[in-house]
Amino acid sequence: MKETIYGYIRVSRREQNEARQEAAMRDFGIAKRFIYMDKQSGKDFERPAYQKLMKKNKA
Repeated sequence: MKETIYGYIRVSRREQNEARQEAAMRDFGIAKRFIYMDKQSGKDFERPAYQKLMKKNKA
């Protein structure tokens, strides 16, 4: 069985562009549906996509 690889992107400002990070993950072979992204501060881990990813990791 093939292992699923997930990716996580976080940018803290609206002006920042996540496209480079996403392209690098896609080049690595991570499917878009397995890439999670948050656009908010990194001061803590109370980020919606990050929390979703951690729940998948525990499953």
